[in-house]
Amino acid sequence: MDISSTFNAGLQGFQRATQDANQAASEIASADLFNQSASDIGQTGQTTSPINVNQQQPTNLTESIVDLRVAEVQARASAEVIQTADEVLGTLLDVRV
Repeated sequence: MDISSTFNAGLQGFQRATQDANQAASEIASADLFNQSASDIGQTGQTTSPINVNQQQPTNLTESIVDLRVAEVQARASAEVIQTADEVLGTLLDVRV
């Protein structure tokens, strides 16, 4: 396997993990906002939040937390791929010099 393709695979995996983590974090934040809006309506009969609770679907908080954890593991694995490719490249340079 070519070292540059290994670097690219690690980098692409890390970028994908970042995107997945951002998506999961956004879903978690919106679920919290949904819960706050619902509790505001339940306590006062009116909403103080600009979000229309009737139109927003609640997100599955458990699934979003699991997705965030999966993205964390994916980022660690991709970082290890990048680090290993770096070490292999360093070893190759040491052997050739």
